Amino acid sequence: MSLISLTYIAFLLAVCVLYFVLPKKAQWIVLLAASCAFYLSFGAKYILYLLADSALIFASARRMGVLGEKQQAAVRTAESREEKKAIRAVYQKKRKTLLQWTLVAVFGVLVAVKYSVFLYEQFCAVSTYFSPAVDFPAYRGIVAPIGISFFTFQSTGYLLDVYWKKVDCEKNYLRFLLFVSFFPQIIQGPINRFEPLSAQLFAPHDFDYRRFSYGCQRMVWGFLKKMVVADRISPYLADIFAGYTSCSGLNLLCAAFMYSVQIYADFSGYMDIVCGFCEILGIEMAENFERPYFSKSVAEYWRRWHITLGTWFKDYLYYPIALSRFAQNLSKRTKKRFGAHIGKHTPAVVALVLVWFLTGLWHGASWAYIAWGGLNGFFIIFSMLFEPIYDKAKRALHVREDGFWWRAFQVVRTFALVTMIKVFPEVGSFTDGVGFFRSMILNFRIPTGVWDILPAPKAGIDYPILILMVGVMFAVSMIQRKRSVRDFLHARPIVVRWGIYLCAMMILLLFGGSVENAGGGFMYAQF
Repeated sequence: MSLISLTYIAFLLAVCVLYFVLPKKAQWIVLLAASCAFYLSFGAKYILYLLADSALIFASARRMGVLGEKQQAAVRTAESREEKKAIRAVYQKKRKTLLQWTLVAVFGVLVAVKYSVFLYEQFCAVSTYFSPAVDFPAYRGIVAPIGISFFTFQSTGYLLDVYWKKVDCEKNYLRFLLFVSFFPQIIQGPINRFEPLSAQLFAPHDFDYRRFSYGCQRMVWGFLKKMVVADRISPYLADIFAGYTSCSGLNLLCAAFMYSVQIYADFSGYMDIVCGFCEILGIEMAENFERPYFSKSVAEYWRRWHITLGTWFKDYLYYPIALSRFAQNLSKRTKKRFGAHIGKHTPAVVALVLVWFLTGLWHGASWAYIAWGGLNGFFIIFSMLFEPIYDKAKRALHVREDGFWWRAFQVVRTFALVTMIKVFPEVGSFTDGVGFFRSMILNFRIPTGVWDILPAPKAGIDYPILILMVGVMFAVSMIQRKRSVRDFLHARPIVVRWGIYLCAMMILLLFGGSVENAGGGFMYAQF
């Protein structure tokens, strides 16, 4: 079911009606039924992955809860401190073993369905260095279910929270299944945490007109970004990336920045649609964007882009690695050898290297995405290690940290840098990514006309409306720095307000494109 189709709109309307018409105690059941129906629309066989993943995580978390209860009972009957310590150690070992085997099983399935082709290709490539050469049969891999990365991360995050005793385990499997399969988030997030989301999923909600109005406004805004901006850029970029060797350097440079606009409009548009619908239901989803292109560094950019993925890696991978005994011991050794500054940052560097390697793999099973992750990690680590030199240079040059032009320079520099990194894996393979930048530099020539910079107006590109919408997106981001845009509109006179609504609807109806595919036409569905 495409998320930019009339079928999906009708589906949301039906869910909304049933949600508020039926008794409040049945609201979560409506959402569970809708989530299963939505996932089944992509193929009945794929829901088996979701059911198996959720059942395994649920059973493991319940077992951890039982072990915790048994531990408490045993500790209460123990007479000495040493006996209590021994009991805790025994039960902790059981819980840890259970956690490890569950994670191996869950992530083993993820690796099998998402990375088996990539691993097979690497194995075949390595085998060519041996004699005699082995002729391996072709392997096409296993078709990955929609959203497997997202529901795997969300469910394992819950399991780790139960293991660390941050949340109590859920005792009703159907309720846990709703948390994992909640249909607005299943395709491409956000990756929600159990406690804040489950509390809202199972709480009764009354219909509220203002909430309904605000939710609809956000959904329309999301459809505008997706259908009028992202989808209209998409055909041009597909042509440019496929034939980059014959394009001018300026054309490729323009395409790189257009890709940044496209992926932001596409991904944030999806988030606006699903968060807007959830707002109608009275459910507040975790936000995934906070004006990322206004960031002043690569590290800040990743705190404001795909926020829930970043916090997942930070909480469940970065901190456990950086605070591990291995990282702390390595920090002590490097401090003696390379000084206090390097030693202090060693645990962070070790954690960041692994985090960005896995972040690259998470986004795509290719060396291009691994290189993309490595580049992001490199610039973050480089800026962290060389911060003292950077600060010294700014003091020597009398740079005003709070000055407008310095902050503007930082924003433009960061936007240009993340754009160049972002476009690298989108062109194709690692070789294509390198070739794209090589062509950008070597084919650079003085433009003789506007079409040497921009593409010719073909493939559905309408520059006036595209420029208008990008300008509106920029204006909305500027307003969001001070206040909510919807509160801003609500304070306008009713004639102005409804005039804006009607203009938005007319633009959507006249210029909205569509892309129908298995992920609802959204770019991040492939991840």
